[in-house]
Amino acid sequence: MPLPPPWADVRAPNSSSPWPVVGAVLVGCWTVAVTGPTQIGGWLVDQVLLGFGRDRVGWLWPVAGLLTVLLVGTPALLLALLPRSGVVRATGRVWLAGAVVLGSFTLLRAVPPVQQEAYLAGLAVTAALAALVLGRLARRRPGVVPAGEADPSGAAPRRGLLGGLRPAPVTLLAIAGGLALLLPWAWLGALGGLLETVLAALVAAALGAVAGALLDAGFWSRFAVGEPPRPARLVLVGGLVAGVALLLLAAGAGQSGAQLPALLTLPPTGFALAALHAAARRRGPAGVVSAAPTRWLVGLAAFGPLAFADPEEITLLLVGTRDVPYWVAVTAGAGLAVALLLAAGYGVLLARRRARTPSRRTAAITVAALLVALVAVDLGPGQPGLYGERLLVVLRQQADLSGLPAAAPGRTGRDARAREVYRRLVDTADRSQAGLRRELTRLHLRPKSYYLVNAIEVDGGPVARAWLSGRPEVGRVLVSQRLRPLPAPAGITRGTDPAPSGPEWNIRRIGADRVWTQLGVTGAGVVVGTSDSGVDGRHPALTEGFRGGDDSWFDPWDGTRSPTDSGGHGTHTLGSAVGRGGIGVAPGAQWVGCVNLARNLGSPAHYLDCLQFMLAPFPAGGDPFTAGRPERAPDILTNSWGCPGIEGCDLSVLRPATAALDAAGIFVAAAAGNTGPWCGSVDDPPAPYPDVLTVGAVDDRDRVAEFSSRGPAPGGAAKPDVVAPGVGVRSAMPGGGYGTLDGTSMATPQVAGVVALMWSANPALIGDVARTRQLLRDTATPAQPTYRSRNPSDACGGDANITGAGLVDAYAAVRAAR
Repeated sequence: MPLPPPWADVRAPNSSSPWPVVGAVLVGCWTVAVTGPTQIGGWLVDQVLLGFGRDRVGWLWPVAGLLTVLLVGTPALLLALLPRSGVVRATGRVWLAGAVVLGSFTLLRAVPPVQQEAYLAGLAVTAALAALVLGRLARRRPGVVPAGEADPSGAAPRRGLLGGLRPAPVTLLAIAGGLALLLPWAWLGALGGLLETVLAALVAAALGAVAGALLDAGFWSRFAVGEPPRPARLVLVGGLVAGVALLLLAAGAGQSGAQLPALLTLPPTGFALAALHAAARRRGPAGVVSAAPTRWLVGLAAFGPLAFADPEEITLLLVGTRDVPYWVAVTAGAGLAVALLLAAGYGVLLARRRARTPSRRTAAITVAALLVALVAVDLGPGQPGLYGERLLVVLRQQADLSGLPAAAPGRTGRDARAREVYRRLVDTADRSQAGLRRELTRLHLRPKSYYLVNAIEVDGGPVARAWLSGRPEVGRVLVSQRLRPLPAPAGITRGTDPAPSGPEWNIRRIGADRVWTQLGVTGAGVVVGTSDSGVDGRHPALTEGFRGGDDSWFDPWDGTRSPTDSGGHGTHTLGSAVGRGGIGVAPGAQWVGCVNLARNLGSPAHYLDCLQFMLAPFPAGGDPFTAGRPERAPDILTNSWGCPGIEGCDLSVLRPATAALDAAGIFVAAAAGNTGPWCGSVDDPPAPYPDVLTVGAVDDRDRVAEFSSRGPAPGGAAKPDVVAPGVGVRSAMPGGGYGTLDGTSMATPQVAGVVALMWSANPALIGDVARTRQLLRDTATPAQPTYRSRNPSDACGGDANITGAGLVDAYAAVRAAR
């Protein structure tokens, strides 16, 4: 018995009422209105929590997915069941299925972003299962080509997931469209690791299969009305319905952040798919078409954001310059333009009544040309190569620094202690790492050894991590983040403020100017080390203070040989410590520098690179294990950074490093963080550690800044230790200018400068870290605490966890040091 034509409704011969169509339009608008804001809002919540240093809410995305299923799926279910129109019911079915698929995909975002490979593997399996289930359901409806049967649209028998051995021209045109959508990503994005890229390809293929099962032949046949079918209705109406379904699919395709560009680029391909299916219907009898075009076009379109963007770098923390969020937005905009051009071009080329589908040869040449263009773009203006994360393998055995011999006071004793600490650390690392290093080298995992924390950084994904975690000498394995390259430098923040005409307000507030004029102390004879985004060594406020030599600058990111700042943060912070012209607390002190931040992000390994360099500086290209010079170590370290979990750190990873620096007599000052006013927000290493002096921020009225992180630290210790001016602080910026910034980052170097004044005033105090910390606390003046609310729970257990000992007083501290 022949099937009735697709526009006939066997249940309701009289289905001319416009209300089902109106209902479908309203449900479609509702679906878009719910899905887009939910995805953007969920990402914003993630980013706000990250910005405030709060733990990621693991249940956020599963709940958001369930809410979307209910809000979108309920009206879609009604649309699939109640109307008499077959077209409207088909619309409801595909949107309902899309909502359920989105809900299942969203559950996977409970996996931490740092475990990207595990997330992609889970998404690939879930999408493949969804495609299988949807495919089985679709086979019960007419118009589907069973696997292995001939494709009436002109393709050879199907072989596997994505099409035939000799694909039809329509399938080739779909491949060409997908390659065109990949071009912006190949130009502006960068791939991750090999496993990550392979998993992204599997996810993309599975997503294409899901789209092929959702938008099957039975779906398209509902919109092919008339004899012959009217292509305009198929493209405009069918493409619009397909676009809403693809929006739901795109919303689940990637970790939080990675799905955002897909929300722009994937839905418009629904119109291109409609045009391709119009062409396929014209070539084959009975309106039976293959799902291969849908699978290819959607799969390739999804591969771009999944493979060429790291979701951890799509963050509000990087929006200040032309970093990953900027380039992802540009790429998404370019992808949207390509998708719209595809929709319009294929609509005109393929969907007109008298249109002729290009021959297989023409379509194949188009695919080949676009593939060559894709490779050329990636190898030319693109960022070729693989940039996967590495692993930091922390060994169980750490150096025993107890029982260090008593040292003479002053620099001589400090240098002797530093040499002994360096010797013990290197000996322990050499002895305990030897066997593991040989095995890692044999496996071509590119091991890089550290001694300050007995650890090795290596290549590898989840398999290598599992293997390493099971070895008896390994304590734990962390992810060591690796930034993907940008198509152009992110840009340097330059100041627009005029040069100071005298000591800045913050310098006067802590009494540093009185130390210079009344006590005659400026920090001469003391060296301050900074680890940050770098330093503009040519800045007039800093150039004369650089210690010089071949062991005063280290850049593990880019290998620069002279002080350079790629961001601006490091120049500003160092200027507040030792800058001349009224911006620095200790303008007579010298400085050395290291780059541990690139584009405002770091990794456990690069933080260790710089801390090792500060314990035992070495010449450019030298081996830290053999070329270290502990007698050249700076006296004081200023650290306006923290290592949160998103960068790969856990709470204790840098603890052996600061303990070793403390044992060596090197004073370490660290920023409390800018995640206040929540209690317990001093939680990113190294700020919580007892052997660093943790610094909070106050304004010009001695009130603790709202952003200044508060204690208690994990374990219950009171933090911060002291506070210093950190609101509206003017200091040096790259290019010779000046700028005003806020943060505990600005407060910390001022305390480092105070210590430089103390040790310059009394050289016998150099290396006596414990006494120096106590003097700073004893001479601090009261600061005014601020609270999140009047609730007693927001008092953080007492003012000691908000103000510490109080506002550092340079004049009183130097007098006490003398």
